[in-house]
Amino acid sequence: MGQQQVVIVGEEHCGGEDRKLTVRKTTLFKPGDGLEAYDHRTGALAFRVETYGRGGECGGGAAAGDLALLDAEGEPVLTVRRHRPSLHNRWDGFLGDGGAGHGHQKPLFSARRSSILGHGTGAAAVLVDLLAPGATGEFHVDGSFPRRCCRVVASKAWGASEGGGKEEEEDVVVAEVRRKVDEDAHVVMGRDVFVLWVRAGFDAAFAMGIVLVLDRITGDEVDGDLGEDLFEATSPA
Repeated sequence: MGQQQVVIVGEEHCGGEDRKLTVRKTTLFKPGDGLEAYDHRTGALAFRVETYGRGGECGGGAAAGDLALLDAEGEPVLTVRRHRPSLHNRWDGFLGDGGAGHGHQKPLFSARRSSILGHGTGAAAVLVDLLAPGATGEFHVDGSFPRRCCRVVASKAWGASEGGGKEEEEDVVVAEVRRKVDEDAHVVMGRDVFVLWVRAGFDAAFAMGIVLVLDRITGDEVDGDLGEDLFEATSPA
């Protein structure tokens, strides 16, 4: 992918260099929960996540249970909601506050748990279909989000936004979730604090949206000792 810019949610979320976000759960994802993501270099707040209360506390047509990805100024950039009806644990992502109501805005992406990928490995694989105008394709998540060691891979050829641009033809790792290490104490931190690495040019807001879906789909399902199978990232540190 090189330095190609991949705009899915917004150009302002696509940096020219690899980006690291320190993500911290502010609660254990219950009603009224939250999440915060900070830029690793500056320490500044980049995103935060809230659940919408009854009646759409954050505005728009959002419903209770929707997840709102907000930018540093508190503006919703992405809304994630469970797809209904569905035989699978499927979630859809929408731009902004999700539109004036359910069904009034087409989803930007749809994610579902795979019954094929990851079978027998102890990992819950997730497929993400990109439905953005001018760009279609598929991503898959391998590894284990509950263990905070997984990768988001562009697994099909998919086009850039309208106006041209080259299409990806090979599998490319566009984001990774890693365990957070306290560099001073040389201690691996708990699962409530982790690192999201985003490839240069890739949309960090979209990557955060995938993290929200992963948390909802896989939860904290962990088999065995969390000390096992720590992921050795293949991308630059």
